[in-house]
Amino acid sequence: MGGPRFFGTGRGALTAYGKGLVVALAAAGLLAGAQPARTTGARGGPVPPPVVAGPLVAGGFRSERTFPEVAEPVRVRIPQLRVDSALQRLGQAADGTIAVPSRVEVAGWYRLGPRPGQPGPAVILGHVDSRTGPGIFAGLSGVRPGALVTVDRADRSSVTFRITEVVRVPKVDFPTEAVYAPTLDPTLRLITCGGSFDAARGSYRDNVIAFADLA
Repeated sequence: MGGPRFFGTGRGALTAYGKGLVVALAAAGLLAGAQPARTTGARGGPVPPPVVAGPLVAGGFRSERTFPEVAEPVRVRIPQLRVDSALQRLGQAADGTIAVPSRVEVAGWYRLGPRPGQPGPAVILGHVDSRTGPGIFAGLSGVRPGALVTVDRADRSSVTFRITEVVRVPKVDFPTEAVYAPTLDPTLRLITCGGSFDAARGSYRDNVIAFADLA
């Protein structure tokens, strides 16, 4: 299969995890055909460590709820899209942006953020297409609110989320705060590329982002 058509590069704003830990994250670079959106791609600097179990502080509000430690995610399933994919572990690229999956048919989980089921926004990226065909998140822009997303974990447990909103936004206006800001409960973001294709740059102009809460 031909490689993904790289790359979108929306730049994101700073976000805070926990007590004032300021970080810049990037969901940009998802293949030229596979960038996510409220549909946007974002770039940024240093990334945060995984969120740990225990009380979480966000925006001045403190939660006394605790969440157990959870195993790493290994697979994502979205029945409405017929997606059933192993998950690559994604870190940071040399420029500080989030790395993207190495194969268009496989999704990836951003391992420096929360694990699915921990409080905070877990992020899963997938390509929309490549030069030779559709990518794993080719249908993300058409998914309907209410669709279920199940993430299987290394200890054979699983967690299910329900999509609440799908948006497409220009990469230059990537909603960094909405995507990466801390949440008191476990949430999930699915990101790929979308919109029109810029042949000169070899990337899509927009990102598609699906927001999901625990089902």
